Amino acid sequence: MSENLKNLQLSKILDLEKIRVVGNPIEKAHGLPNECYTSSDYLSIERERIFKDKWTVIGVGSSVPNVGDAQPYNLLGIPLIILRDKEKKIRVFHNVCSHRGFKLLDEPCALKNVLRCPYHSWSYDFDGKLVATPHIGGLNVHETEKFDKSSSNLKEVKTKIWMDIIFININSNELEFDEYIKPLEERWSKFISKEDQKLLKHSKDHGYFSLDVKCNWKFAIENYCESYHLPWIHPELNKVSNISDHYHIQGLPNRFAGQGTNKYDQPVKGNQSFNNFPNWPKDLFKKAEYIALFPNVMIGLHVDHFYVFWLEPKSFSETKEHLTMYYVGDDSANGSEFTEMRKKNAEFWKEVMIEDIKAIEGMQEGRNSPVYNGGNFSPIMDNPTHEFHKWVATNLV
Repeated sequence: MSENLKNLQLSKILDLEKIRVVGNPIEKAHGLPNECYTSSDYLSIERERIFKDKWTVIGVGSSVPNVGDAQPYNLLGIPLIILRDKEKKIRVFHNVCSHRGFKLLDEPCALKNVLRCPYHSWSYDFDGKLVATPHIGGLNVHETEKFDKSSSNLKEVKTKIWMDIIFININSNELEFDEYIKPLEERWSKFISKEDQKLLKHSKDHGYFSLDVKCNWKFAIENYCESYHLPWIHPELNKVSNISDHYHIQGLPNRFAGQGTNKYDQPVKGNQSFNNFPNWPKDLFKKAEYIALFPNVMIGLHVDHFYVFWLEPKSFSETKEHLTMYYVGDDSANGSEFTEMRKKNAEFWKEVMIEDIKAIEGMQEGRNSPVYNGGNFSPIMDNPTHEFHKWVATNLV
């Protein structure tokens, strides 16, 4: 297929997307067409217009806890470095040497003083500043007036940390982060204050797992947004937090959507329970909320714990899911008296996420059907998922 024909077809898909998904009320709207889940060319458009243009999640701060901790990250082919600098600030740089374009870092590591390129040993400090250029002016001549090192520093990516989540905006053209996150912070201000956010501590023993799933990244978001599937995909969860106990969350302006429950039961062991957020109102103890913050992070907020569930797209049909768990205070997060409770809580959430895999991989397989037209939405049960479809269509067109 010629490049022009391919671009024409993609353009038609995008136009169709906008008309059918956004242009109709939910009662008449179709979902995103098959190509949005089965085409590498379409994913390339998402890379440019969503993952580079929007505030995208690439990890959590607890993965680089110490000064000098660094790890590479590949965002759909874009090589990046996550690094904690000497002021303990998390920074993200493009993972490429300014000299000959060599990829600087392949594996997570603990740097001492500099990030050194393995090719010609050009070295950068933790601020991204080029500090060493061995033999640049000839043998044993490491400086030259003909070359200005300050013009070849590492290229830094706009980065913000919120609730330990690392957000980046590669093209630096999105809303300022404080404005972007404001609607969600205002919603959650009834549960936790900004001071409460500082109490969150990562669980080091039972605080992380990942899952490799054979589906497009969008399916995980769509599934997370709604509780409609609860009785059939999560029958045990549905016994304690029934579909009738859930409510919809649709964030305006349209940056997040999800669901909440009025029947959350805190994990307990005898008389022991995790610490609670100190400002969480007692009459809301049974509430918990599960929000997808577009494009690629899902968050679970409870009175006694918090998790970050973020997506790493690998291809149009492969996604790596990462879940990191947090508790209120270091004793709940890492104290030995809570070890067994943390283990059971992590196992519970992992089982829930594994149950979802059947659903999201099944949708991926189904999208190979030539007769599927994007599907329909329940006007009562699918509102949050429809909001996500609208967000995708609006931002791609």
